[in-house]
Amino acid sequence: MNLAQKNCTEFVEVLASKAAVPGGGGAAALVGAIGTALGSMVCNLTIGKKKYAQYEEEVKDILKEAGEIEAQLLKMIDDDAENFLPLSKAYGIKASTPEEKAEKDRVLQSALKKACEVPIQIVKTAYKAIKLHERLVDKGSRLAISDVGVGVQCLRAALISGQLNVIININSITDDEYVKKVGEETKKLVEEGTKIADQVYQKVEEALTK
Repeated sequence: MNLAQKNCTEFVEVLASKAAVPGGGGAAALVGAIGTALGSMVCNLTIGKKKYAQYEEEVKDILKEAGEIEAQLLKMIDDDAENFLPLSKAYGIKASTPEEKAEKDRVLQSALKKACEVPIQIVKTAYKAIKLHERLVDKGSRLAISDVGVGVQCLRAALISGQLNVIININSITDDEYVKKVGEETKKLVEEGTKIADQVYQKVEEALTK
């Protein structure tokens, strides 16, 4: 689909349209990638500075991991769109007989689980990126500390948004065991992730107001 290859204006325009994709999942992945990229920028502004020499190797490690996460999140923009299309088609299946209704439900349930895959990964990946910002906030250049705050808030939004896209799908899934497993897993990550993000943001705010 190459949604991730669109320029900013094109992406926003198609997002605003009535097109089936991209939607909230793609937007969450993009916001997460932007948040992670801001952390990468802070790393790049820190590496090579004598003042932060003691943190050089760890910041390089953070930068490497952040780059991998950025790529994953950008890929999720298109992956989410591709996974949503079978669900969109499933809802449109005409069914009048009991057999047709049973088949539609089977297809729909499978498509709902498929549609959950990327939002689950967005939650997991945004959480990892928030943890990177937690490591970076005390080691990155003070001249770019505000960007750690902006980045972690973008990731906080991506984390919560990913969970919302999970919830809207599992609400229609009849596999109770699956619903329980996915719901508990994402809820835990969101609770922990938002707590860490808030702590990081507070550190940034305190550093800026000293």
